[in-house]
Amino acid sequence: MTEVRVRPFSKEDEKLKAFATITLNECFIVSDLKIIKGKKGLFVAMPSRKMNDGTFRDIAHPLNNETRGMIERKVLAAYEEALTRSINEIKSEIDNKFETAVGSSEEELKDELSGGSERG
Repeated sequence: MTEVRVRPFSKEDEKLKAFATITLNECFIVSDLKIIKGKKGLFVAMPSRKMNDGTFRDIAHPLNNETRGMIERKVLAAYEEALTRSINEIKSEIDNKFETAVGSSEEELKDELSGGSERG
């Protein structure tokens, strides 16, 4: 697997956590893998389509458990990384807003103090 891209999907109380796309050997893409929260934790569901009888059938899937495990490990690692990156981006945005707010207040305070001493 040469690339894994994850698009987190967030709705409260939703089992579907993200969509993923994997690239195999830089020449074949499999899209619409789903990261789902099940009873035993997160797992990766292969792309599927709904049949006329209401059941789902995989469009693409690994041929053995070893390959399935490798795909699941890499996709879930990319999902965790995407969540960490999102959290860090939010923290950075909050920090920047806080620094801007505090910074402008400090400057205003300095201006007031220096203006007050010039007047006195």
